[in-house]
Amino acid sequence: MCNLACPTGVRIAEINARARAHMVVSGKFTLGTRLRNNILGRSEVLGKLGQPIAPLANALLRNRFIRQMVARTLKIHEKAPLPAFSRQRFSTWFHSRKRSLRTQKKVVYFHGCATEYYEPWVGKAAVQVLEANGYEVIVPPQNCCGLPLLSNGEFSAARQYHASNLRSLIEYTDRGIPIVGTSTSCTLTLKEEAIELLDCYEPEALTVAAHVYDIHEFLRNLWIEGSMNLDFRTVPFEIPYHIPCQFQAHRVGSPAYDIMGLIPGLQILESQAACCGIAGTYGYKSEKYQIAQDVGASLFEFVRASGAPFAACDSETCRWQIMGATSIPVVHPIEIVAAAYGFEGSLSDLFREATPREVDTPSSP
Repeated sequence: MCNLACPTGVRIAEINARARAHMVVSGKFTLGTRLRNNILGRSEVLGKLGQPIAPLANALLRNRFIRQMVARTLKIHEKAPLPAFSRQRFSTWFHSRKRSLRTQKKVVYFHGCATEYYEPWVGKAAVQVLEANGYEVIVPPQNCCGLPLLSNGEFSAARQYHASNLRSLIEYTDRGIPIVGTSTSCTLTLKEEAIELLDCYEPEALTVAAHVYDIHEFLRNLWIEGSMNLDFRTVPFEIPYHIPCQFQAHRVGSPAYDIMGLIPGLQILESQAACCGIAGTYGYKSEKYQIAQDVGASLFEFVRASGAPFAACDSETCRWQIMGATSIPVVHPIEIVAAAYGFEGSLSDLFREATPREVDTPSSP
């Protein structure tokens, strides 16, 4: 938000990230802080370790004693909104499913760590929506985008992740195939964050960046072109929606808001809050937790006051932050779009349990 607010365009976030990287290289962080930041920055490693033993890992993360021990030793706040591991990876589901759609229209899906290890239903919804619009979805091998590492000053490790992703994605972008993502922080990293912070201006990086879209940015382009499937069911709910800071940093307006606005019966209460406070891994840290809660307080009150059965937000860490503070389910907008197309999915239970609002229908002539 500092970047967006500065009237002279000073990129405060990048300055801070480079300062943290200098502190890492020069040994300015204490051993405990460096260890904590390394753990928080390696979401892919955590996912690979925790997801195969999801029931046990989740039980440990819910245990109050364990969380207090983690808070004392690693300085990760005991109330920080840690997500639950999924019992199945998204990529396992994707590569095991029967796919009948073979078409000239192809798109690469960059799922990110959150979808792979914690929220596979977001990826399923994305695949369903893209296929409903006539696209064959490709999911190539991929790593963490590297943003958590960049945010914690671990530039060397982030550079390895970014290089690996470029090697995997370049063969598709060379053929003009677009890359879409449901994690707005991942797509921003591929578009510009990794390039700028790592001084990675090689042709391959720039080519990949030019082909990356947030999924709702991609869908809105289809709508503008007149090629988007608009065969939506009525979704009779009024829900709050918060556009994350990093989605605003894409500088493409509010494409998720625009797409959800096409769904009959759906009323969106747009948040005016600047930030949820989590800032990636910032709000997990014991010394930053209360600051993060204070920053997000107006947003939490907005969501609670709406009385809605659920809310929507594009960023996974923002969703977890809002849910942790309000105890109200928060979904990715693409899940709502998938439900509007008639797909059974993560919102099915919420729809059954929630009270729909009355939708005005045109009277007969």
